[in-house]
Amino acid sequence: MSHIAGVVLFPGSGSSSTHSSLLAMEHALSPLPVSRVDFPYRKAGKSFPDKAPVLVQCVKDEVRAFAASLGVATSSLVIGGRSMGGRMCSMAVADNNDPLEVAALVLVSYPLHPPKKPNNLRIEHLPNIRVRTLCVSGTKDDFGTPNELTTSFAVVPADVTWNWIENARHELARKDEVVAETVATWVTSLT
Repeated sequence: MSHIAGVVLFPGSGSSSTHSSLLAMEHALSPLPVSRVDFPYRKAGKSFPDKAPVLVQCVKDEVRAFAASLGVATSSLVIGGRSMGGRMCSMAVADNNDPLEVAALVLVSYPLHPPKKPNNLRIEHLPNIRVRTLCVSGTKDDFGTPNELTTSFAVVPADVTWNWIENARHELARKDEVVAETVATWVTSLT
């Protein structure tokens, strides 16, 4: 039996909490409580993301509020999301000054680097991720190849599980159900 009390999911930079992949994950995780969260810039009707510190603080505040609403510790929640949303969750967990304690992390299409800029890696915080992590990415993601991702995540001192979706790009188009089932199976297997 899993000790996971709930899941908090965040969207990528260009979408909202109603993105079809987040809805599919919520459905697949049922009856586990799921909170899908919009970042402040989305709530304000803006299309361009806030700076990382604002986004990371949003993750911390929303996860802590959801845990409080369920009457549980944040350490019994799994958090994550698509692309930027997952990256901000990983940064909240890895924060040296105020780490967000959670049970596990789900990173869908982790944006390792901007397209065509493989030297602009977003990896500084990875050695500080100390929770089990599921990474789901397409094998043709232009934000990070399987080799780039596995090499970069080798510094994570916790267990990292990889799930590759063949021939899928960053958007994982038409793969919502596959991603959702992968996430749900992994989350419910956590003990």
